[in-house]
Amino acid sequence: MGTAIDPTIFKSYDVRGIYPAQINEAIARELSRAFVEIQGSKRVAIGRDMRPSGESLGRAFAQGATQAGADVTDIGLVSTDALYFAVGKFGFDGGVMITASHNPADYNGFKFCRKEAQAISLETGLGAMRDLIASGVAPAAPIATGVVVQRAILDDFARHCLSFIDVKKIKPFKIAIDAGNGMAGETVPYVFKYLPCEVLPLYFKLDGTFPNHTPNPIEPQNMIALQSAVREQGCDLGAAFDGDGDRMFIVDEKAQLVGADMLTALIGVNTLAKFPGSKILYNLICSRSVPEAIAQAGGIPIRSPVGHSLIKPIMREQNIPFGGEHSGHFYFRENWFADSGMIALVQCLELFSEAGKPVSEVIAPINTRFRSGEINSHVVDIPAKLKEFREGNSDAQIDYLDGVTVSYPTWWLNVRPSNTEPLLRLNVEGDTRALMEQHRDEALALIRS
Repeated sequence: MGTAIDPTIFKSYDVRGIYPAQINEAIARELSRAFVEIQGSKRVAIGRDMRPSGESLGRAFAQGATQAGADVTDIGLVSTDALYFAVGKFGFDGGVMITASHNPADYNGFKFCRKEAQAISLETGLGAMRDLIASGVAPAAPIATGVVVQRAILDDFARHCLSFIDVKKIKPFKIAIDAGNGMAGETVPYVFKYLPCEVLPLYFKLDGTFPNHTPNPIEPQNMIALQSAVREQGCDLGAAFDGDGDRMFIVDEKAQLVGADMLTALIGVNTLAKFPGSKILYNLICSRSVPEAIAQAGGIPIRSPVGHSLIKPIMREQNIPFGGEHSGHFYFRENWFADSGMIALVQCLELFSEAGKPVSEVIAPINTRFRSGEINSHVVDIPAKLKEFREGNSDAQIDYLDGVTVSYPTWWLNVRPSNTEPLLRLNVEGDTRALMEQHRDEALALIRS
């Protein structure tokens, strides 16, 4: 070892930075050696997204891993959920996805998992990898150098996604899909060739420079093209994926944005039809309508913090068949508890088919409250601001599951710190728009004072 490495590239859930200043081929080799050493992985799957630097970073990672004694299977250009599938289905000891998800084109990074697609976070391996690299101590020399083989997995991935639904139930929807020049442009055709839907493709050409818009569908400005396509082409619905294809958002037939928490409620209820009485997980940023819908359908709502490295262990420990987040991550027990935007989409198509009415009418009964969306503010003294929220709402129900949640009968808010930046993230929900806007504005005034 001995390559200088910027420790700030080690985030809570992955390794990510600017290429080539922070992330480059030398760093990829160091990371791969540390990964094999710390995790003891002898069979590793490597996938990558469409970013221009991905191919050379993949070669460097494979070189380092084989030098450390691991055998590498290169599965090529895939989505992150396809990488998780490959690790779980084919019994790899670990996997790495070379991606920076929705970040701008000059970024790249690495998402790691161990066997059965279990996420590796800062606390469960990334920190130890960082420290090993920083120590300058070379891993023990392997008995033998590993080998690299290629394997195509997207046909298998498509069949796996479709195993979650009854394909015969799917109606011939006209659906616009915005891949954002990301990996859904590669994976969607593999899945939809088995479905009777008419797909209107937007930005399916793989292009890691993102010439049309940033592939981050949680930002409303990145959904404008999809909304226009749905309106102009008379689609039944639209769907958008992020850059590495693991997150998914929907618009209805009126081109209105559908919150991922609403999809969490719908997929949760659909899951309960297959696994009655089960627990269904939702994170604490989701609408109150989500646990209400789950309970009404006979399920047990489980409230969780935000973040996949926290959610996946909870689901595994409690054997929860489905969980969802406001950010468009959806987790499935039969997918090794990993998230998949594609499985979520085909499940939505199944439940919309069974409902037999427009998407907006399916959503309407649960979409009765008003949400601010997540609002970020730069804050110098985050603990002091959190204390102000605690002390200024002493008559409320307050909990600290993730930041500070202040709950009243007709509205609630949550403020939580970013894991990687000096930001406070605010979410507010009210039973009326006026309540939401009032308490949103009051909270922002306090945060930014």
